[in-house]
Amino acid sequence: MTKPDAAGPDAAGFDHPIFRESVRRIRSLLGETGLEGVEQELLERLVHSCGDASITACLRFSPGACERGMAALAAGAVILTDTAMAASAVAPMARRTFANPVHTVLDWAPATAPLGGTRAAIGMERALEAHPGAVVLIGSAPTALELLLGRVAPGTVAALPAPALVIGMPVGFVGVAESKRHLAASGLVQIRLEGSRGGAGLVAAAVNALLRRAWLDSPLSAETRATPP
Repeated sequence: MTKPDAAGPDAAGFDHPIFRESVRRIRSLLGETGLEGVEQELLERLVHSCGDASITACLRFSPGACERGMAALAAGAVILTDTAMAASAVAPMARRTFANPVHTVLDWAPATAPLGGTRAAIGMERALEAHPGAVVLIGSAPTALELLLGRVAPGTVAALPAPALVIGMPVGFVGVAESKRHLAASGLVQIRLEGSRGGAGLVAAAVNALLRRAWLDSPLSAETRATPP
């Protein structure tokens, strides 16, 4: 099994000592998960963010999702989030690594929600049109996830290009589980949490794990990997 940090340069100069100690304790708590490499690292970061190791049972990956997501991020893909909170949590890691632009789809949304709809759903459609091939994080708005699925589905009139990766972790009880089931059946490259759990912090943690690993595995010089002031 490939252990976390086995590939690429030593992460000691990249991660804060408290984070490294937290991960050591999380690994001990988790035990054998059946995951390895970056999938294991992503799980550890989720547990670090929510403080709940039982989230392991809810985590799902489509085949090669992490690798495809990391390739897109390393190539500079735009990161789209459904909330300003998630964007704020991702921006520091993006700056430390590949300087990916990070936007919330609300930047494209109207000032008020339409009747029977949500600002996030309208913003999602416009953001996908503006940034094909983005990495999309959905932690709060199942309506935005459903909109995405409808607009990229094969056979849709004027279908939009599929995102490079969808991290689907909307939280809550209305439309959430259904949107995740639709994502699971979509065939999109995806990472998701089953059930009602999710949120801005968890989608941010997931993409931060991918940014970190892609950066540490990149051929960039040791000097550029050093933590900026």
